[in-house]
Amino acid sequence: MREYSIPALVDVPAAASLTDVVFTRAERDPHAPVMRRRNSADRWDDVTAGEFSDEVAALAKGLVAAGIAPGDRVALMSRTRYEWTLIDYAVWAAGGVTVPIYETSSAEQVEWILSDSGARAAFAETGNHADTISKARIASLEHVWLIDDRDGADGMGRLDGSRITDQELQQRRTARKAADLATIIYTSGTVGRPKGCEITHGNLLSDVRNAVGGLREVFEVTGSSTLLFLPLAHSFARIIQVGCLESGAILGHWPDPASVARVLPEFQPTFLLAVPRVFEKVYNSAQHEASASKAKKQIFRAAVETAIAWSKSQAADGSGAAARRRALRLRRALFDRLVYSKLRAAIGGKVEYAMSGGAPLGERLGHFFRGAGITILEGYGLTESSAASTVNRPSRNKIGTVGLPLPGVTIKIADDGELLIRGPNIFRGYWHDEAASAEVLDQDGWLHSGDLGSLDDEGFLQVTGRKKEIIVTAAGKIVAPALLEDRLRANPLISQCMVVGEGRPFIACLITLDPETLERWRKQHGSAADADPSQDPDLAAEIRLAVDDANKAVSRAESIRTFRILPSDFTEVNGHLTPSLKVRRHIVIKDYEDAIDAIYAEHS
Repeated sequence: MREYSIPALVDVPAAASLTDVVFTRAERDPHAPVMRRRNSADRWDDVTAGEFSDEVAALAKGLVAAGIAPGDRVALMSRTRYEWTLIDYAVWAAGGVTVPIYETSSAEQVEWILSDSGARAAFAETGNHADTISKARIASLEHVWLIDDRDGADGMGRLDGSRITDQELQQRRTARKAADLATIIYTSGTVGRPKGCEITHGNLLSDVRNAVGGLREVFEVTGSSTLLFLPLAHSFARIIQVGCLESGAILGHWPDPASVARVLPEFQPTFLLAVPRVFEKVYNSAQHEASASKAKKQIFRAAVETAIAWSKSQAADGSGAAARRRALRLRRALFDRLVYSKLRAAIGGKVEYAMSGGAPLGERLGHFFRGAGITILEGYGLTESSAASTVNRPSRNKIGTVGLPLPGVTIKIADDGELLIRGPNIFRGYWHDEAASAEVLDQDGWLHSGDLGSLDDEGFLQVTGRKKEIIVTAAGKIVAPALLEDRLRANPLISQCMVVGEGRPFIACLITLDPETLERWRKQHGSAADADPSQDPDLAAEIRLAVDDANKAVSRAESIRTFRILPSDFTEVNGHLTPSLKVRRHIVIKDYEDAIDAIYAEHS
């Protein structure tokens, strides 16, 4: 199949804006909880529709009084927290355009985003963030407000909008329409400077309302809730924020993904949003807990295989398949008491569904979690498509794919294999960059994603790699790195990896190790804590097994011939990862040029 679409469930009216839901929900049911906010006593307090509406209105009035005009850009540099959502909706209510900045961004990145967007004001979470913003010395920037107030600084609590009437705010808010700009989200910048994606109110509303309509079992069940811990500066988390308010699901915020495990049992969400690495860590932690004794290890291994077998059996047909399902059901019930229930309890005990995006999850992990009682719905999208373009549904979930198009979206596979997207969720272009816009948006409205993919006979999409990341060896063999890299990252020891070989005689790979798993491995194998992992033959043998497993998915000419274990991980700090955890290939190649050359010199 070359093209597939699903009719829209919801058409967004021309007069609609993102803030409508805040005030209509407050009028309809002011006492209904819309969010939960953690207090100083480490308890979660409900924030009602009426309370949130009042806070949004008060802050929006303060912005109007401070001189923010319709269309003005307001930057927001903060971790994920309640105030992020409050500021986002207040900026929209004042008629402004939110410009998110990752709280991990460098001074150079901050300066570029502020200057390119022409931001008139900025919110900063901390004094350090405020200092970074102020040092950029952007001519257009008139205000910097702190979320966390400090002595002698302008805090968001000091924004006084008392002279702005409700009628003035109403007029300002309702003047913004679906076609108006809502946010400029800057791409991660895997190559070159970040580009600002112009996302309208209509783009986000169309994406979210059609996604919610196709995922009612997730968003609209009684007591639906989620704890958001991914950065709200990323479009993936942003649509969940909007989706919760639009659907009625209760939203919570947590600023640190690394520590979210300790608060999930407190919050008890019914669904989660995460990148594959989070699910890998949940699995690895459960596997580590089971390694305390030989008996526990055997139980866990059997539980994993049972979960995977049970999940795979759900798609099988015939009387033989039905008999196998009955036998698996009994084994699964046993392991549910011994293993699966504990895993579910660790993430709150109520999670039935999770949504995964940003990178491939892997079939084995997808089948394991479904067999353990948590169905992961993999999806796909770009910032340029307002995040989501395809997603698996609870009732139509094909593990190993990124699902069917959202209602209203069309997916097409071009002659060269590139994945094209068209629909009301497609952005209107890059901010002040017509040339870059013309490169990805054609005259027929198709967004050229830069990804390679295929559609099966039911319309499910599988993404096979990045068009620009295709490697051509010296022998002319074309290799897509994604398939090999995804399988390698499924190994608990491996944190990041990058396949190399452009213009070289064979394929090789740079590999970094997960610090937590490495520490556990060292204790089990009696290896010194300060030993250089790249010089450990036992560790190299362990990684070789993972490489051999990944090579099973490709031909010999495409396989990884050799690898190097690097002394440190790829991180945002060293510039090897984007804030959305994508590898900056050109930076890695530059920084490890000598190591790559050495690989091929040794095998010449």
